[in-house]
Amino acid sequence: MIFFPQMIFTHFYILICFRDSTVMAALTENMLTVNMLLSVFFLPGALAEDCYGITPAFNITTPNTMEALTGSCLQIPCTYDTENTKYNSSRRIYAVWMKGDTQIHLHPKVVIFNSSGTVNTYQLEIIGNLKEKICTTLFPNLTTRHADKYFFRIENYQFRATACANPLQIKVKDSPWSPSIYVPSDLKEHQSVTVTCSAFTPCPNSPPELTWNLQQDSLRHTEKNRDGTFTTKIQEIITLSDTHDGYNISCSARYSVIGGIKTAETEVTLSVSYAPKDTSASISPSGLVSAGSWVELSCSSRAKPPPTFTWFRISEHGDINVSVGQIYSFNVTEGGEYYCVASNDLGQQKSPVILVAVEDDQASEFQILNVLKILGIVLLCTGVIIFECWFRFYNKPKKEPEEPTYVNNVMVTTVS
Repeated sequence: MIFFPQMIFTHFYILICFRDSTVMAALTENMLTVNMLLSVFFLPGALAEDCYGITPAFNITTPNTMEALTGSCLQIPCTYDTENTKYNSSRRIYAVWMKGDTQIHLHPKVVIFNSSGTVNTYQLEIIGNLKEKICTTLFPNLTTRHADKYFFRIENYQFRATACANPLQIKVKDSPWSPSIYVPSDLKEHQSVTVTCSAFTPCPNSPPELTWNLQQDSLRHTEKNRDGTFTTKIQEIITLSDTHDGYNISCSARYSVIGGIKTAETEVTLSVSYAPKDTSASISPSGLVSAGSWVELSCSSRAKPPPTFTWFRISEHGDINVSVGQIYSFNVTEGGEYYCVASNDLGQQKSPVILVAVEDDQASEFQILNVLKILGIVLLCTGVIIFECWFRFYNKPKKEPEEPTYVNNVMVTTVS
């Protein structure tokens, strides 16, 4: 009864070979392959399961697909479970890994590891406790030739079975994974938030080194995920302000591999909401304006989300709301003091007060009269100075002519 399933499977495989119509001489080799395959899956005393309509004898829990980095190791989280009565944890348990054949849709046929020590093609290591049904396995120094489908098998004396329903697909890549930066959503000023940079860690024995442009004393820690894989993280708590809006946070992950370092980087830009800042008001035209003319008051502020603006006029009866909007234009009838208020959901800010000064007709006449008075004084002073200079010039005293001196009837001229 034990060999009956083998006979059916052998005939099925031979039919496939004939339908392929390759070289007839390959039949002997194919039959040898079948016999080797059957020796793995259908041993005397084993529960023969082929996952084609038959419930597997046991299952493993491991990710369906795992990615590895060339030159690094890969730790495969693995647990198994079986309710078969032939399994006995008190007996010696051997773990077997087999590499799948990607060319045909049959069971794997290449044994790459047996914990008994008979086979260890890729230098694998079972780091889990098989008696506790933990089959976690470490693949060291992966290369692209490791990329394939793998099946796990347990051999426990009379119980020998393959978890054919739970294959593991290993992918190997040359470029490292970019780290992830987590920032809470809906950021507001004055909040204290935790920023996290995390990187996938296929090899927890050699976690990536994480650095960023926040404080460099952030502690690195590696934690286990629910599926048994690992993630390395650094975290920083920052108190937000308006200066953080638009700030770029960059984080890099450096993986140590055989032959050097591989690095990947990620950057995110913060978007922080804040109350109005630097609110100010201006007037055009500036200076004195004539009654009946138009003036334009303008309000500006820095805020996120953009603020709304309200204008107020100061009066002896209190501040009066005169307009809503960034620009307030009106016909001047009298002077006054005005200010604007910028508001959003996070707060508001008042601008400094600006003065609208109006000049009337009497003030203009008074100013003209003052100008004329000043001009008259200047002209009068100038005339006095000119007259004084003229008077002094034409009223200088004239010198008397000196009489000649005679000596011995000879006139002597005195040379001065």
